[in-house]
Amino acid sequence: MLEKGLTHTSTLVVTDAHTAVAMGSGDMPVLATPAMMALMENAAMQAVAPHLSEGSTTVGGHIASSHLRPTPVGTEVTATATLESVDGRKLSFRVAARQGDTLIGEGTHLRFVVDRGRFMENVKR
Repeated sequence: MLEKGLTHTSTLVVTDAHTAVAMGSGDMPVLATPAMMALMENAAMQAVAPHLSEGSTTVGGHIASSHLRPTPVGTEVTATATLESVDGRKLSFRVAARQGDTLIGEGTHLRFVVDRGRFMENVKR
């Protein structure tokens, strides 16, 4: 059952593949904003995954986040997502990314519960 307060923390060690240079979002060898936001999404997905009915999953619908500090290659980053509200299939999360005790990004994330099979049937090829 999906209830307010469900939480999960995902971890990433920044590699060259996660940098702004590699992802094309900038020209500096630091954690790319899209990589940080993907880690936040992963935390939200993982927070609710064990509580979904068989055949269901969640998909991202919106994310809004600040990116406050640069993070170098080799550094561990964590992202924590906490479910703040459930409105039918609509799930709203508070997300935050940290480098140790330092907040490097925060925001909100919206996900929707979907039937995996029906969702894939609607994917245009």
